[in-house]
Amino acid sequence: MGLFLKIELRKRSEVMDNSESHLVPNSLILMGILSCAFNALAGKICYDSLDPTKFAKWKPLLKPYLVLCFFFNFFIFFIALICFLMRGSLETTLAYGLKNGMKFYRDTDTPGRCFMKKTIDMLQIEFRCCGNNGFRDWFEIQWISNRYLDFGSKEVKDRIKSNVDGKYLVDGVPFSCCNPSSPRPCIQYQVTNNSAHYSYDYQTEELNLWNRGCREALLLYYSSMMSSMGGVVLFIWLFEVSVMVGLRLLQTALESIANPEDPECESEGWLLEQSLTDTFKSALESLKKIGKFNQVDAGAEGAEGDEGGKTPAITTVS
Repeated sequence: MGLFLKIELRKRSEVMDNSESHLVPNSLILMGILSCAFNALAGKICYDSLDPTKFAKWKPLLKPYLVLCFFFNFFIFFIALICFLMRGSLETTLAYGLKNGMKFYRDTDTPGRCFMKKTIDMLQIEFRCCGNNGFRDWFEIQWISNRYLDFGSKEVKDRIKSNVDGKYLVDGVPFSCCNPSSPRPCIQYQVTNNSAHYSYDYQTEELNLWNRGCREALLLYYSSMMSSMGGVVLFIWLFEVSVMVGLRLLQTALESIANPEDPECESEGWLLEQSLTDTFKSALESLKKIGKFNQVDAGAEGAEGDEGGKTPAITTVS
């Protein structure tokens, strides 16, 4: 899952902000590797538990292993939450990335940006979208390269002079914004000029352009993908918790076995030796004892230092 998501993000990295984080796919890849390692080790422990001589070497390692399993399960649950909560960060990433990508749409002759036009066009065709938030976003940028503008034309000069930044802005969109399902030929230029087209009103008529913005389309695509992955990760988390519970029962059952030489004899296993409240209190008391022990050691070291700094008084009797 992590590799698939990473590849999908890499495909459209040009229309994403540079600060776009690959935390989710990297975490999923790490989780997959650790899951294979933990489950393989758990299977080996369960298999060796049938032989008392083999299980003896695993016995001192079971408690540390269960502690690691606990933190690993917490890590899996955290990844599942991230899969569901990354929508806001992803939306910001797409918004800035698409906005910058559209600015470079015309730079077909600039090294490093020459494929941006193809990327944007393929994106709008594949996801049936137009612009960042909608087709009007194309009205605010110059998406036609200066190479294809006739600067001797009065119309071109007037449009450039009328713009503060000296850009050639038109109320038009690239061809990839056109909806091929529309019965009318695509109107991609002078979209807001009713008099330029026969029987046309851009405010009331359904345009033959994609109305949905690419940010919304990509956000829906990636959000649904990560939500599905989050559900799968939650299922894996439940499986790993069941494995940890089974190992805990196996550990306590083998420790309380009456005859270790007979693995088929009956024994009792438990998750907690005491109730949940008592276990929590015992853990707090243990932490307090550790804190007090550290304080006593620090006090003893300070007292030794004070004694060492004192000079013994010598009295001379004549």
